[in-house]
Amino acid sequence: MNGPLDGLRVVVAGAASASGQAVAGALTAAGAAVVAVGSNPERLAKAFAPAGTADPAVATYTCDLADPGAVSALATAVRAEQGPVDGLIHLVGGWRGGGGLGGQSDQDWDFLHHGIMTTLRNTTRTFYPDLAASPRGRAAIVSATAVDSPTAGGANYAAVKAAAETWMRAVAQGFRQDQTKAGEAAEPGALHSAAVVFVVKALVDDGMRAAEPERSFAGFTDVETLAAAVRDLFTTDAAELNGSRRKLA
Repeated sequence: MNGPLDGLRVVVAGAASASGQAVAGALTAAGAAVVAVGSNPERLAKAFAPAGTADPAVATYTCDLADPGAVSALATAVRAEQGPVDGLIHLVGGWRGGGGLGGQSDQDWDFLHHGIMTTLRNTTRTFYPDLAASPRGRAAIVSATAVDSPTAGGANYAAVKAAAETWMRAVAQGFRQDQTKAGEAAEPGALHSAAVVFVVKALVDDGMRAAEPERSFAGFTDVETLAAAVRDLFTTDAAELNGSRRKLA
């Protein structure tokens, strides 16, 4: 049976996480091929080849996405072994905070900048030519409501997330500039690639609920909701998506 995403190939960065597995599952169920990228080969194998049985729709690659040379080598390998990619879903990150403004340590800043911003910059720059050439090129990140209402105790985190959003708006402008006349309004269908920011308070999955059954996780977004939103990017018009900031319930 054909799916709406047949023929598309999507890189999921941070694929071994609960959100990465959910996104990969939604994409493959819709017919896409997934390139699952993570920094830990054991976690990747556990996520996508349990009991040694790999999903043929998922190709796994280990890479330090904060290393530009490693990302360049990854892209070369993926293009040679799988083909050009149509999507990049960036799910790499983490959280550190607390202690008020004085508690925003350099170590936490470096961790967040390295894990969020550096990996995003490397992957989008490297895969940009594929995304711009694809008839349904899509790039997406997950940001946080903390950008809208930053706190002293979360200043490092909110600032790095805000920088990531700014970077994605620049990616969106690049698509618009490259695919329309001087970046202005396009003829219907002329813009075929899009960069999108999803916004959540935080993500939650079944494992988190099982670990803390007494907790309500109020306002959190289930990873399956994110997965559905990512899947739908590829069947939504690029002009509607490009440069948008979309809050998920």
